[in-house]
Amino acid sequence: MAQNSTMLGAAVEYWTDAAQRGLLFLDTLGERADIYLEQSESEAPHVLTFPAEALIDGRKLGRPVNYVLVRILPLDDVAIDPRKAPVVVVDPRAGHGPGIGGMKPESEIGVSLRAGHPVYFIGFLPEPAPGQTIEDVCRVEGMFIEEVGKRHRQAEGKPIVIANCQAGWQTMMTAAIRPELMGPIVLAGSPLSYWAGVRGKNPMRYLGGLLGGTWLTALAGDLGQGVFDGANLVANFEQLNPANTYWTKPYNVYSKVDTETERFLEFETWWGAPVLLNAHEMQWIADNLFVGNKLSIGEIRTSKGVRVDLRNVKSPIVVLCSWGDEITPPQQALGWVLDLYDDVDEIVAEGQTIIYCLHQSIGHLGIFVSGKVASKEHREFVSCMEMIEATPPGLYEAVITEVGPDTANADLVDGKYLFRLERRTLDDIRAFGINSPEDDTRFAAVARLSEISLGLYRTFAQPWVRKLASASSPETMLEMHPNRIRFEAFSDENPFMAALKPFAEWARAHRTPVSPDNPFLAMEKAASGWITTSLQSWGEMRDAMTEAFFLNAYGSPLLQAMVGLRAGEEAPRRIERDLVRETAAAELGASLDDKFEKGGLEEAALRALIYVRLPGDAFDERGFRMLKMIRDQRKSNNRMTPSEFRDMLDVQMQLVRLDAERALKALPKLIEGDKKDLAEIWAAMQKILAAPGALDAEGERRYARVEKLFGAKLPAKGKAKELPAS
Repeated sequence: MAQNSTMLGAAVEYWTDAAQRGLLFLDTLGERADIYLEQSESEAPHVLTFPAEALIDGRKLGRPVNYVLVRILPLDDVAIDPRKAPVVVVDPRAGHGPGIGGMKPESEIGVSLRAGHPVYFIGFLPEPAPGQTIEDVCRVEGMFIEEVGKRHRQAEGKPIVIANCQAGWQTMMTAAIRPELMGPIVLAGSPLSYWAGVRGKNPMRYLGGLLGGTWLTALAGDLGQGVFDGANLVANFEQLNPANTYWTKPYNVYSKVDTETERFLEFETWWGAPVLLNAHEMQWIADNLFVGNKLSIGEIRTSKGVRVDLRNVKSPIVVLCSWGDEITPPQQALGWVLDLYDDVDEIVAEGQTIIYCLHQSIGHLGIFVSGKVASKEHREFVSCMEMIEATPPGLYEAVITEVGPDTANADLVDGKYLFRLERRTLDDIRAFGINSPEDDTRFAAVARLSEISLGLYRTFAQPWVRKLASASSPETMLEMHPNRIRFEAFSDENPFMAALKPFAEWARAHRTPVSPDNPFLAMEKAASGWITTSLQSWGEMRDAMTEAFFLNAYGSPLLQAMVGLRAGEEAPRRIERDLVRETAAAELGASLDDKFEKGGLEEAALRALIYVRLPGDAFDERGFRMLKMIRDQRKSNNRMTPSEFRDMLDVQMQLVRLDAERALKALPKLIEGDKKDLAEIWAAMQKILAAPGALDAEGERRYARVEKLFGAKLPAKGKAKELPAS
């Protein structure tokens, strides 16, 4: 009897709580719908939480675009350092609304402001300017970044650009066309190699083949009378994870309605405000990137015939990606490096510095939304940006570890994380997983089939579709999209929702949460787990079937022959050779021969530091911070700028790599002409070498040689001392 009474009490407790949660959950959906309608009616909806002022409205330019440049106003408790390079955050225009880079205090904008950088934001408006193209957008982005640079001529560096998701390829195109504009570029979750991935994962790359090419993109644009609805892109993203879309996300709000509502509404304000693109823009993206994969192999040209060659980008490139990213896996974020180069020596010869950072679990949106990522990865990138800009050409992995009690010279670390760069080779990227030549041929077959199907659609169906579409209202088409209906259905325009509000208020006032150990709550969680597992299994089965169809259909020799691929023909995976570029590189190499014995004490010191540390596989922020502290002690009129330092570092690095013995033997001559500050420079070199910790055996041997060369030139009272122990 007592047990029955206990179970009855537990049931009453649970169902009271469940009913209250249900009412509050529906009220949350109603609040989300009201926010959605408010955002839809706004001329410039966004989710920026920082005060800002508009500087340039792209709609008022000669060739208008729907992009705007705004300045983020300084925070009251933060001092902006005019010497620091400005940071420009570029918003991704991939269907959802603007402002993601500054949605939270802990964000890309937030960490940049607190680091003392002037901050700017390039966002967009919901509707595209008539006739604007992707090339127009890139041109205007370059104009905006140029304007930021002009506003900060006194800064010790060009604008740092942080580009999120789809803004990444847009920014890389801009940097390839105008390489003189930007300082370091941070690509956060940005796809540049759209065919890349591994079997059993990354199913989104198969969609072009599943749909028979990009003719459906053209159809959607024609039905929209020249406008492509970004809600279609959002829907594609959501289909990747049906368990999260259809159950986990809403259930998480329902089950934690007392604590999750604010976070849910914050995110849905951004996610649930789809924007529009010109049909021509979306078609260009689908043809050249999603299906054609033309960017990383240099097959995109401007309207003036200029090839967009990513090797032209001379700014340091930082790639932040994650193994948990279901939209832009590491292969798509980094595969372009394999398309451009055969080995690291080519990267060095091109003068490019490429740094990648791998997160182990965060999802795609978390790369630029998560406060944890902002407070760790983005904060470290921003705080170590001068080090990144001074990093010699090559390929590196950024490894960010927490400072511990055994960390040497922890006082030289900014914050609680140590930023470390470890040298990598192209084999490290290949180890992430690459396509076989046969799979590349399959994707090439999709690209060929897409051109054929698009041509057939434009010839035979497009005229009729446009006539039919002209008889309907484009606004009606937008309103009927399922992603919009699911929001509007819970708005105040629904009489049921209006009647529900008093009950929701009553539930909030009389809230009685269920006990954590309630057996019925345990049953609810078990049922939720079963539903989640079932949806995940369905999604995995769907993805496996998609992959199997793709591999079988586009691996068919008959289909490949029908689209014009010859037997054994491999798809293009490497950018074409550029004789002008190769000639310039050869001339640069020849010019180095005259520089071994040119320079003074600063060149000698830098060359010696490179020689000692070069055999090591990594270096971190401690040595650079010591170098910066020493540099900052010098008078401003006798201080190298970061760009001057990087140029000198590049030359000395190339000399040491070209002929280390010759470079070392030339040191006495460099020192001979400038002995005034020799003792001071030598002491500084010792501090810099000691900052990252003890040298290895080879480093100690090299240090002994350098010590002998410098010590012979030091005055008696400044004779070389033993390298300080770490």
